[in-house]
Amino acid sequence: MTSPAYRMPAEWAPHAATWIAWPHNPDDWPGKFQPIPWVYAEIVRHLSHVEDVHILVNDLAAERRATGLLKRGGANLARTHFHHWPTDRVWLRDSGPIFVKKTDSTGSDEDLAATNWKFNAWAKYDNWRRDDQIPHHVAKLYDIPEIKPEIDLDNSKPHRLVLEGGSIDTNGAGVLLTTEECLLSEVQQRNPGVSREQLEQAFHDYLGINQTLWLHRGCAGDDTHGHVDDITRFVPGADNQGNTILTCTEPNTADENHLPLAENLDRLRSFRQLSGKHQGKRFKIVELPMPSPVYFEGQRLPASYANFYIANGLVLVPTFNDANDRHALNIIASCFPTREVIGIHAVDLVWGLGTLHCLSQQEPA
Repeated sequence: MTSPAYRMPAEWAPHAATWIAWPHNPDDWPGKFQPIPWVYAEIVRHLSHVEDVHILVNDLAAERRATGLLKRGGANLARTHFHHWPTDRVWLRDSGPIFVKKTDSTGSDEDLAATNWKFNAWAKYDNWRRDDQIPHHVAKLYDIPEIKPEIDLDNSKPHRLVLEGGSIDTNGAGVLLTTEECLLSEVQQRNPGVSREQLEQAFHDYLGINQTLWLHRGCAGDDTHGHVDDITRFVPGADNQGNTILTCTEPNTADENHLPLAENLDRLRSFRQLSGKHQGKRFKIVELPMPSPVYFEGQRLPASYANFYIANGLVLVPTFNDANDRHALNIIASCFPTREVIGIHAVDLVWGLGTLHCLSQQEPA
């Protein structure tokens, strides 16, 4: 393999900012939209005290409404920046740019680039065209390289690869986590005709990945069909090398999460690192509980503590009024001893089928 020009930093690397989109579509939280802007205001309150927050809104009226809520909620308005870019949905983890930095980085602004993977609403919904434009808008705003990952298929025109940020997680040192259910299944198929090997090559070429760890399935209630950020995440570890993996488990054998999460745990325990100072060694695995199942209107929702978001000096963790909340917060805090770990009430938020990690996208410093 040739050496990639860019790499995707770990989420715990220093941030310049967090990108989010302000909630505006009641259909994304049918019958429960009213509290959602206040949940966002609470998220921005915490983030805006540790880093800049870029907020996409549909128009000036939406900016004024959001500003009013943020002011009342105690956000640091000096660190919030609005952009009038209409969106279909607000899940910027999946529709926003995946930022990368030059592998021979000198720390200058010129080192940053935006990868613009195609977004097609998880191969499930029809309205995605405005969301698909977001990485282009960001690259143009910053005047940074915009990289559109493509591969050649059967001598036809180049195929622009579909990839959502929630379907991958990286340790910033060349290792990536994903699931077969999301990227290789024929259900909600993102890239028909693209093989596992071709995806791994694309991860190498565009994200600086040398080893891809394939898990099997995601969690119950996940309408993305297997996003890894609801089940398994890299954390820095004691040596800050990213060789520690936090993964969800479900001891209740009657719960539909039990078997897929157990199988993922078995796989994680078998993986060995292919490079670096831990070459040949297994990853350190830390188990994370799941909350009790969360239902609304009879629908199982993808409630998971693994959907946390790592910011500068801070980790925001979704909580669910559950007995396992405190256990999960303590486990995550043990993985981030230098960061403040804060729970964000997400029972309302998860009705939109995503929580904190799904709605945010980090911009590396």
